[in-house]
Amino acid sequence: MGFIVGTERRLSTVSAAVDPVDPEHLTPVVIGHRGASGYVPEHTLASYFLAIEQGADYIEPDLVSTRDGVLVARHENEIGGTTDVAAHPQFASRKTRKTIDGVAVEGWFTEDFTLEELKTLRARERIAQWRPANARFDGQFEIPTCEEILSLARALDTQREEAARARGRPVPARIGVYPETKHPTYFARHGLALEAPLLASLRRYGYEGRSAPVFIQSFEVGNLQALRRATELRLVQLIEGSGAPYDRAASGDRRTYRELIAPEGLAGIARYADAIGVEKLLVIPRGPDESLAGATALVREAHAVGLGVHAWTFRAENHFLPAPMRVGTDPAQLGDVAAEVAAYLRAGIDGLFIDQPALGARARDAFVAARRNPGAFNEERDAAG
Repeated sequence: MGFIVGTERRLSTVSAAVDPVDPEHLTPVVIGHRGASGYVPEHTLASYFLAIEQGADYIEPDLVSTRDGVLVARHENEIGGTTDVAAHPQFASRKTRKTIDGVAVEGWFTEDFTLEELKTLRARERIAQWRPANARFDGQFEIPTCEEILSLARALDTQREEAARARGRPVPARIGVYPETKHPTYFARHGLALEAPLLASLRRYGYEGRSAPVFIQSFEVGNLQALRRATELRLVQLIEGSGAPYDRAASGDRRTYRELIAPEGLAGIARYADAIGVEKLLVIPRGPDESLAGATALVREAHAVGLGVHAWTFRAENHFLPAPMRVGTDPAQLGDVAAEVAAYLRAGIDGLFIDQPALGARARDAFVAARRNPGAFNEERDAAG
């Protein structure tokens, strides 16, 4: 990988003797998925700000590159569905068809725009059919750069520290960032590798070393292995419920994501990553009636080789919830996502990606309080019943 520089510290691989994860002594982290994307359009400064205000431990930007090599936050490099680019006649000729990770995609792509050009666009709600209220913000927010997101986090860290000291209270933990490198093989082939500018930005804002509140995530394997040799920051191997890592498949490696989370595969991941970020149905699948079934062995087996488990994605709208946790018949209505989160926390996950961070933080805090004092929790529950 071209982004590795010789002066950076190179890490040895994890030894065969690993320390298993003990979830009983950890507080699960709440990750504001694309910010607080259940309330405002995803990947906007407003979304990240709201996630922090709602108690997210980490904010999660998906990062892609512009033509001039600037990292910006978008769910995909195709931006027709998340911006108003189609309403800009000067960019009509930029619409094209590309193959991204083996899939044909038509639209407008960040790598065909300079940052200055992207800054003329405005974000819009990606899933307005489930979040019609978010559409009222269409056209209001810019596409943020990675540096602007880190600057926001720093400013809020400073503000929170000053407020805590003025009140004689403990300084809150630093706001964490959880960036995803999107389509790293694709961008590297186009001379726009994501890793070096990401590490440089994180370093500029003081995110260095294993203790820094950072997780760098990827659905590919190769760029995480290269990052392991370049940084001590924590890394997360993302796992889908089907398919295979694109970089491996493109090189002829037939191993699927399912094989990666078999015990032997997990031991391999533990040599370069600190956690797995998994589609939540791999932890607790759903039955034919759309209710939660029993938990799989994944969390236990990942913990046994020293890997944390972060599950994605929790969304409060009925459309996304298990059937028993839906409220009413409107698919856009908010249901009981706290009950779903609680079930996964009981299964032992160490973190959760959620579009409504306040609801996730509240459910997490209730779970931790119950674990620390189960008698008091049971008394309160009985009194409420």
